[in-house]
This record gives sequence, structure tokens and C-alpha cells, in this order.
Amino acid sequence: MKKFVKFAFVAAIILSFAAAASAATFINIGTGSTGGTYYPVGAAMAKVWNASIPGMKANAQSTGGTAQNLSLLGKGEAEVIFADGLYYFAYEGKGQFEGKAMKGLRGLVPLYAEPIHFLVAKGSGIKTLKDLKGKRVSVGAVGSGTEVTVRTLLKANGIDPDKDIKPENLGLSDTATAFADKNIDAGLTVGALGIAGVVEIMTVGTADLCDFEPEVIKNLCKELPYYLPFDIPAGTYKGQSAPVKSMASWNVLVTSDKLDADNAYQMTKALYDKKADILNVNTRIASMSPENLKYIQIPLHPGAEKYFKEIDAIK
Repeated sequence: MKKFVKFAFVAAIILSFAAAASAATFINIGTGSTGGTYYPVGAAMAKVWNASIPGMKANAQSTGGTAQNLSLLGKGEAEVIFADGLYYFAYEGKGQFEGKAMKGLRGLVPLYAEPIHFLVAKGSGIKTLKDLKGKRVSVGAVGSGTEVTVRTLLKANGIDPDKDIKPENLGLSDTATAFADKNIDAGLTVGALGIAGVVEIMTVGTADLCDFEPEVIKNLCKELPYYLPFDIPAGTYKGQSAPVKSMASWNVLVTSDKLDADNAYQMTKALYDKKADILNVNTRIASMSPENLKYIQIPLHPGAEKYFKEIDAIK
């Protein structure tokens, strides 16, 4: 009899653990490299969800960034991802997603803007994009998102990036060095406000930020609809006394239509209820504001939409 009672007790424990496991909601978050912004912010979000939502087991996964994140989401290996403007092409089935549209993509929250910085060497005389003809220009590392964007920007404005300029495939750190060594005349880079490489360039004083002309902005935003006009606020960088006319794509927290609506609602609500905790990790998340929902270029997830309607952010 005692053996039977002991067996029943152990069985009950096993069943209770099994029930708890089956009730758990596992959320894998596709982020970026550990040295970037996506990963630490994703880890902070996972911590918020785990503490705020009963049964949720969220985890931030280090990845190669947006392209890999979209792949993980498409294969069901991630439930939530950080994504730059490439998510728009994935949803629409354009570019590398031709014939492979991801119509199940849904937005959760807007994150922050990544404007294009147009840097020109001191004394170069460059004032417009057309002045780049014949000049040595940093266009981003080979195969990077920056290079893709910069080449599209130039082509959209009548400049052949292989013939009309002398392209230099440099990452941002190398671009800063090239300005210091006077090896380039200009650099075009994509990054969040206050990105370290631009801070270095502007602090040392080897280059100035240049405005994009209205027509240049219009042409790129037509070619890449996930880009929108954007002013880099005055004082963002040393010596920048006035706003700089640019354009930016918004990083967005993206999920799929497979995510349960109640989970999406609770996850969205928790992010705003505990926003201060995430801000402690990175101040860029100040832009994770409902007023920036207009920058999300795909449909909102119904669960997120329910939350934003509750707070009158949308009708």
C-alpha cells in the first residue's frame, strides 16, 4: 500500500510539472549581435515579459540581424523579432523576397529611427548629393544594409555608385579613420541618433553633417517606402547647431499572425507599463511611443491593436 501511495505521489508531481510545462508560453526573440542595440534591449524585454505575464518564458537570441530574424520568424523558430526597414520588403514580397511575400507579418510596437547621416569632410566644398561626383565616398561595408541603402539612394538620384563616384566600402569605424586620415571626401551611413562612429567624427571635427535636398529625400522615400523624412535634432552631435534634413527608417518589433491575440495584448501592455526598465538599458527606447505607430509599415497585430485602442492611441 505504501509503495502505491509513493508511486501515486511521484506520478502526481510528474503530471503537475507536465501541466505547468504545457501551460507555459515560450517566446524566442530574434535580436542582433551582442554588441549592438537589439540584443540588450531584447533581453530587457524578455525580463519584463517573464516578470509580468504568468507562464511566459521569453528568451533573447543573438542573431545576425533583420534578415536572419525574418528567416527565424518564417520558420517558426522565433515568435518576435527586431527588424529594420527590410521587414517592409518581406511583407510586400519585393527585392530578395520576390515571390516569397511574408503576408503574416504583424507589428507590435515602434522602436526608434535610424536616419541616414550625410557626412562631408571639412573643406571639401560638398553641399549636395550631386557634388559627390568624382569624389571618394564611404558607402558602407560590403553587403551591409548601409551599402544597399546608400546605393539605392544614389541611383534614385541619378548617380551611378560605380561610375560617378569613387566608392569605398568602409564600416563606420573605418569611415571615421578615413576622415581623420583625409582618405575620403564624404561618407553616407545609416544608424540611430547618437551612433558612436558619427559621434567620434563630429567630436574630432573631421567632417560636417550635410542636409539632403527635398527632392533627394522625396526620391528615396518613393524608392524605399519604409523611409520617411526625418530631421536629426539640433545638438545631437558636437557642433551641430541646427536640425539636419534627412530621412529615416524605423526599427520595429515584429511578430506574426500566429501569435495568440491575448499574448500579444499582454506583451504590448507590459512593454509600456515597464518602459522605464527598458529605458535603463538604452535611452533610444524613448521613441517606443504610441505616437510613432504611424511609422509601422505593416498591419498591427490584433492584440497590440486592442491595447493601443484602450489607451486611445488609435481609433
